[in-house]
Amino acid sequence: MVEVSPSPSRPFGGRWREAVPVALRWGLPVLWVLWAGLAWWVQPRESTEAQLDRDLATGQVVAFHRANGWDDDGVYWGSRPRSRYAPHGGLLVWSVRNGQTWYAFGTPPASDPYLGEPDPSSGAGLSWRDAQIAAISETTPVDVTGYRIRNAAGLLAGVLTVLWLGRLIGGAPPLAGTRWFWFWIGLLPFGVGVLAWTYRELWRPPPAPVVDRGSGWRGVGWLILASVGINLLVSVARIVMGTTVVPG
Repeated sequence: MVEVSPSPSRPFGGRWREAVPVALRWGLPVLWVLWAGLAWWVQPRESTEAQLDRDLATGQVVAFHRANGWDDDGVYWGSRPRSRYAPHGGLLVWSVRNGQTWYAFGTPPASDPYLGEPDPSSGAGLSWRDAQIAAISETTPVDVTGYRIRNAAGLLAGVLTVLWLGRLIGGAPPLAGTRWFWFWIGLLPFGVGVLAWTYRELWRPPPAPVVDRGSGWRGVGWLILASVGINLLVSVARIVMGTTVVPG
């Protein structure tokens, strides 16, 4: 009888385990770049009432409402701020045709002039701005472009988070830190923690598990310190370069 030697080819499972890190090594940064570009584009930017009037005059405004602030829990880096709708709020929020959202601080109205017809006995009608806003509310009340871009950014952030968590929980044990360490680091603003994990565990992993790997408590400490540092850096950049370049 002739013995048949086993095939030197690796089993499918082994090839799959090798392919996943390579795909994530390139896929996670690419997804992050796409998310960052879309999220930056639709992030609300501070402006002025004069700019609102110019956008109204050129027909750029596709949606407008008043608000009294923003809601942003800040727990999930992929979330986006939402304005708190208030008919008599002092925050003017409008969207333009390219999908961007702007806001300006104005004077709260004594009453909402564009919910109904002006009172003839008052001797005053709608102002030019209010008339333009009323026409927009009747014809194009939905910011379609901005809505699609925001949804795409949210989808990319969700896919990025699921892939990262799936690898962190179900993959091989991390080498530079424990799973709890990287979980807390992954909550850093703007997805910086996911990039840090990708770089340290996929691009430049240590040859063997680090003896003093980062624990969960160390991850919490780094999360607090790094979050403060990142927010300070963004605030300084916003002051230096302006809200158009660094919105928020």
